[in-house]
Amino acid sequence: MIVIYHNPESKDANKCLEILETSKSNHKIIKYKDKPLDALKLSKIIKLLNISPIEIIRTKDSLWVKKFQHVLDSGIQFTEEEYIQIMIKYPELIERPIIINGDKVAIGEPVTKIFDIIS
Repeated sequence: MIVIYHNPESKDANKCLEILETSKSNHKIIKYKDKPLDALKLSKIIKLLNISPIEIIRTKDSLWVKKFQHVLDSGIQFTEEEYIQIMIKYPELIERPIIINGDKVAIGEPVTKIFDIIS
C-alpha cells in the first residue's frame, strides 16, 4: 500500500493524490497535521531517501528563517537528532508531500517524482 503524508492546502500534494487516484493505486492518506511523523518514521524516511535531515527541511519557510537560520549562519551545525526534533516540534517545516511505497520514498516536489515509486 502506498502512503501519502498529505496537506490538502498544498497544490503539489493534491496533484500527487490525483496521480494516485488516477493510477488506481491502493493508497492511504495521512494528513501530516493531524498525525505528525514521529522520530522513528522520520529517521526511516530520511534513511530511505539517502539524504541528510536538513535536505527534507523547508529552509526558505519564514518559521525556519525566524527560529533557526541564525544558528546556521553563526557556523553552528545541528546534529541529525536535533534536526529530527525540530521537524517533530514544527512539522510544517518538513518538505511534503511524502509518498511511501514499501522501501521506496519520494518527496512530491516536483510532482513527477511520484512516478519513480508507484510503478
